[in-house]
Amino acid sequence: MKILIASNNQHKILEISKIFQNIEFKDIEISYPKKISDLNIQVEETGDTFEINAEIKSLAFFIFYNLPTLSDDSGLCVDALNGAPGVHSARFAGEDSNDKMNREKLIAELEKLSLNESPAHFTCSLCFFDGENILRSTGKCFGKIITEERGLNGFGYDSMFIPNGFDQTFAEMEENLKNQISHRANALSNFLPIFANYYSRLKI
Repeated sequence: MKILIASNNQHKILEISKIFQNIEFKDIEISYPKKISDLNIQVEETGDTFEINAEIKSLAFFIFYNLPTLSDDSGLCVDALNGAPGVHSARFAGEDSNDKMNREKLIAELEKLSLNESPAHFTCSLCFFDGENILRSTGKCFGKIITEERGLNGFGYDSMFIPNGFDQTFAEMEENLKNQISHRANALSNFLPIFANYYSRLKI
């Protein structure tokens, strides 16, 4: 069974693939858009929650590639900013923004409040669609956001986020450690038992 990761973000694809490698289903093959086609599908994320956006992406990629699809929508929610950037995390500084621009805007917004840190959490919502069945799960990672960028690993807001119980940002951590505690790891941990039940029914 081939499962498509519904993303054009190579960082997300790599992270999900590495976490998913621990799955105990021998005939599962993880794929991604660029491995299948040079065509690049862009999905407009119009939902106001991570769950809705994950479903929008999963259905769109399934229709385009005709493969069982696992989608991910995730973002950073900062307490001091009333949950922003939230579902707009990837476009916080504008539609054409990049990770660096988004971090700079986040720092500026916190500095407007005379803050150098704030409680925050990452959320990841997963949605699997095979043309008939929809499976969902969500994971979170709580910590704080700081206005200093630290570390060279990761992507997005990783260099500004320190998870609870640690003194390193995600970008300072070894990849294996981050992949054990991240919001995406937690979402996949919640997803795998749901998927195992679905998968066992396929084998009957």
